[in-house]
Amino acid sequence: MLHLASAFLSRGFSPVVMTPESIHRRISATNEDLGITFLALSDGQDRPDAPPSDFFSIENSMENIMPPQLERLLLEEDLDVACVVVDLLASWAIGVADRCGVPVAGFWPVMFAAYRLIQAIPELVRTGLVSQKGCPRQLEKTIVQPEQPLLSAEDLPWLIGTPKAQKKRFKFWQRTLERTKSLRPLHNQEATNNITITKTSFWEEDMSCLGESNIQTLALALEASGRPFLWALNRVWQEGLPPVASSRRLLCYPVAGDQFVNCKYIVDVWKIGVRLSGFGEKEVEDGLRKVMEDQDMGERLRKLRDRAMGNEARLSSEMNFTFLKNELN
Repeated sequence: MLHLASAFLSRGFSPVVMTPESIHRRISATNEDLGITFLALSDGQDRPDAPPSDFFSIENSMENIMPPQLERLLLEEDLDVACVVVDLLASWAIGVADRCGVPVAGFWPVMFAAYRLIQAIPELVRTGLVSQKGCPRQLEKTIVQPEQPLLSAEDLPWLIGTPKAQKKRFKFWQRTLERTKSLRPLHNQEATNNITITKTSFWEEDMSCLGESNIQTLALALEASGRPFLWALNRVWQEGLPPVASSRRLLCYPVAGDQFVNCKYIVDVWKIGVRLSGFGEKEVEDGLRKVMEDQDMGERLRKLRDRAMGNEARLSSEMNFTFLKNELN
């Protein structure tokens, strides 16, 4: 979202990034010199009786606490709001902007392939691959979508946590899908760029991180490999663009959510990484050997970097912004 705000700034807009207060505290101080205004939406997490900050507590805040705050801001007389760009994880804001008569643009911050999987929910239910509550019925059956790698029911992004949590996440995505029906694709075409810039919000409890024991096992296996390595912890390993931009190969170990879809692209489609089967010494050594010794992988990375960061990508981005700006005028 910060990349997008910077792009709007360079084109003459005055971007305002609004985030839940708990996120605002982490990003506003370190980015105050960008020329972007940062505003916080109270999420109720500062109350003494507030529940632990997790996916569902933030979802409840977004649905019940934040809408009136955004509405008051949009209705301020001294503000000339050209457009509200909504992270579709916060789809509640679409209705708020509509009520205030402000144009809305949807923004999907993760891999577009994951959105297409969300879009396919009605078809997955109709064909019996999942139940009305999102529970997989045919784990062994392959999910086939145009121009996408083959997926299984186990790769579905709402299958995180307990069965109860999975059903609630499925309901969240159904609600998001319903709210976005009023948004049409830019140029009336489906997006084709599957390179991702990921800045997701709900990470405290979504079980998309490795547990402490796995971290320790991985560290010991890396040490035993005898290879030099830089140890850095970052939840969003599934970001595609930074590794591609710096020509870095990836060892993937998807845990939950859209990580499985991202891993399919990294390993099977782009072929710029290897999926780990575990964290034992042999598994890690085999993965390191495959990813480091594959000479063709470096060439594939170079070509993908040129495609994602080169003139073609910049022209596509410029065309999209020009089209959006013309829509707002």
